[in-house]
Amino acid sequence: MAPHLAPFTPPLGPQPANTHFYSPTTTTLHMKEKVFSLSGDDFTVKTVDGTEVCKCKGKVVSIKDKKKFTDMQGQEIFTLGNKMLSIHKSFHAESPTGHDFEVHGHWKMIGSRSTVTFKNAADGNAVELEVKGDWIDRSAEITWGGRQVAHISRSFFNVREMFGDKQTYFVTVAPNVDLSMIAAICVSLDERENEEK
Repeated sequence: MAPHLAPFTPPLGPQPANTHFYSPTTTTLHMKEKVFSLSGDDFTVKTVDGTEVCKCKGKVVSIKDKKKFTDMQGQEIFTLGNKMLSIHKSFHAESPTGHDFEVHGHWKMIGSRSTVTFKNAADGNAVELEVKGDWIDRSAEITWGGRQVAHISRSFFNVREMFGDKQTYFVTVAPNVDLSMIAAICVSLDERENEEK
């Protein structure tokens, strides 16, 4: 069963709180594993009930290549690229409106650990999220000050039977959290894990 996640007040994320990237209810994103790293085809981030959240365009994130995230009308939200001069693979998301964030990779003996930093759009406070878990098994928690922001899992209710393979995972996101940022965190972790193989 999907975890119950408490809503965030004020909303949590780099995008302005009055956008459709925030949901007043717990939302589960249906993500396809490695779709980010193969052909570089464009793909759409959707919820498990089929609601489209945003689009991602571009090839594997490298020194030159970047991924552009847009809303469903094609307006750019941010561009995700490699952060230069990082010891561990890290990413910088640059928004045309200044709502940037960074995903920093950290070395860990077992599993993976990352931090995500941004200025919260709702109140202007500096935020640092922590991402911990076993990304290979697609099981991880995104937390802020010990509070769960999102849960990454291989299974969602009995959806495993519906989708039937390991090419899919699910990200359950707390109410009032920026879904476009959570999707970009997953893309960043997926890129990093595939590059390190």
